[in-house]
Amino acid sequence: MIDLKALRENPEAVRASQRARGEDETVVDALLSADERRRAAIARADTLRGEQKTFGKQVGRAKGEERDALLAKGKELAAEVKAAEAEQSAAEAEMTELHRAVPNVVHSDAPAGGEDDYVVLKHVGEKREFDFEPVDHLDLGTKLGAIDMERGAKVSGSRFYFLTGVGAQLELALLNMAVAQATAAGFKLMITPTLVRPEIMAGTGFLGAHASEIYRLEADDLYLVGTSEVPLAGYHADEILDGPKRYAGWSSCYRREAGSYGKDTRGIIRVHQFNKVEMFSYVKPADAEAEHARLLAWEEEMLAKIEVPYRVIDTAAGDLGTSAARKFDCEAWIPSQQAYRELTSTSNCTTFQARRLNVRYRDENGKPQIAATLNGTLATTRWIVAILENHQQADGSVVVPQALRPFLGMDVLKAG
Repeated sequence: MIDLKALRENPEAVRASQRARGEDETVVDALLSADERRRAAIARADTLRGEQKTFGKQVGRAKGEERDALLAKGKELAAEVKAAEAEQSAAEAEMTELHRAVPNVVHSDAPAGGEDDYVVLKHVGEKREFDFEPVDHLDLGTKLGAIDMERGAKVSGSRFYFLTGVGAQLELALLNMAVAQATAAGFKLMITPTLVRPEIMAGTGFLGAHASEIYRLEADDLYLVGTSEVPLAGYHADEILDGPKRYAGWSSCYRREAGSYGKDTRGIIRVHQFNKVEMFSYVKPADAEAEHARLLAWEEEMLAKIEVPYRVIDTAAGDLGTSAARKFDCEAWIPSQQAYRELTSTSNCTTFQARRLNVRYRDENGKPQIAATLNGTLATTRWIVAILENHQQADGSVVVPQALRPFLGMDVLKAG
């Protein structure tokens, strides 16, 4: 949730954020009004409770007819207190509902607009010039015995697959390389639950506009996570941290891909299940921007290891998602598509998630304050697409990037 104090002090900043996202800015005034009603209701209920307490002392000292009259008046006052408390409860519920509906305030440097309004910050690496007609990752993976989409569909339906033989080995090698880098940088490795409770999913901001992307197990009232960001954000819910924390979460991830009918139906670019190593940081809000830059640098360090050309984009406000104030994506060049496709994403969620989940730290005066949270992808199944396509050879083999070889145990992937 956004900071109500900041909203009261500068509502125009929140209105501007809503405009940049392409969202309704009138919700800001509605939230301000609800906040005023809530505070007025709290003040009225507190005043009446104070009167009731004082009145109770008077009743205790009174006798006879005076006591009877005071008792009658006391019943009236008790009814007023009950009504005021009901009004307070209703005002708080209305305010909470509106508060949770407002997405995070966009960083002032983030581009305004929608999915296509990103800003390219830089290009890294040269696109390879092939002296043969390159084929796509599915043809390569099928011939290598690495990917089996047909049986994936038979067993589970569309957008499911098997990674087989060297395909399974390649994914494990890639994720282990990500783990090695993360732990060397001081991240604590976590293998996280992939089912979470509703309050944890809601706390991370995924049950708003993007709820249709999430698988829900209604009988158990649990959600399948689309990223280990969710359980890692909930890991310290209702706690006071003793300092900054960095975790690297390894998990299977599940996404319904609602609304993507007809998009990326070939291969493993857009699928319902994949594996991922995700970085997650808890820091002081003042340190969040610097941490965001570090997460991006670690992502680029991993991309350098797989030796593929990529670009870094500053994601536009309307494509940020509910929790992020700013997001940088790294997109690798995919030769068969002649296009850049996202491999990593890192988001600064400021205090938005931690406020919902009540994650705090102690400031220099020992007073609890809301922490900031950030996340960043370090490797996923989709990286296999970029590796196979960029390192393919004319004979259908694939040269393994140098840094990946110690984790995979082979230099070249060959059919058969």
